[in-house]
Amino acid sequence: MSFSVEGKTAIVTGAANGIGLAIGRHLLEAGANVMFADMDEARLKEELSDVVDGDAAAFFAGDLRERLTLANLMSATIEKFDRLDILVNASRQVVATDPGQMLDLDDTVEQQLQQNLMISLRLSQLAAKRMIAQSEAAAAEGDEASTRPAGSIINLSSIAARRTHPQLLAFSVSTAALDQMTRSLAVALAPSRIRVNAVAFGSVMSTSLKDKLKENRSFRSDIVDHTPMSRIARPSEVAETVQFLASEGSGFMTGQILTVDGGRTLLDPVNAPAH
Repeated sequence: MSFSVEGKTAIVTGAANGIGLAIGRHLLEAGANVMFADMDEARLKEELSDVVDGDAAAFFAGDLRERLTLANLMSATIEKFDRLDILVNASRQVVATDPGQMLDLDDTVEQQLQQNLMISLRLSQLAAKRMIAQSEAAAAEGDEASTRPAGSIINLSSIAARRTHPQLLAFSVSTAALDQMTRSLAVALAPSRIRVNAVAFGSVMSTSLKDKLKENRSFRSDIVDHTPMSRIARPSEVAETVQFLASEGSGFMTGQILTVDGGRTLLDPVNAPAH
């Protein structure tokens, strides 16, 4: 079974840097059309200056927390590429919290739910609506493609969803909710032949982790010591897992949370570092 995504169209959010950017570039190199979406327009322009002049890549900048922005993102994608086959919800934010500061905690949990859950939920609903419309149009024309998978939605989650780390309470709650959203949407959209899965990863050399390693030289050894494979993952390793879930090679998989963590959750000590 092929893991090809050639000729398919994908939206990747959180695509201005780090893991989201790596996923978008990986899908583009694999032959997909990609709409890179993020709030940081300047960073999008900087990072994508080498690809956006072509027919296969474009970017969209805006506050993805706003419903109208999400609708405009969908419209821009269809106007550019005429269809949507893959949605990668990679827009995520990690904010440390102090469980003892109740007012601050309340605000942070609300913020994290908005950023890490609601953007993905709302965009998934819009994407599913478009994928269903495409499938129905193909069926009306007697196209044999109408019996094939209608689309794939992939959420980026975290092992924090099932680990206990008090300083990541808000992030853990939001990613746990994202995992359950993944399962619920998978069941709801299965009759429409739309698959919904997630990738839960541990320590990946993202932009934010690079910054933390610069601030704290001992942080790398802490992470490595708590990871059986004794290293930090490359963003490309998450991107390759995303491609698998986006392809027909995972055609009978839905509602699954694939863990990419080098074995870290097999140990799962409470005092392990946050990333």
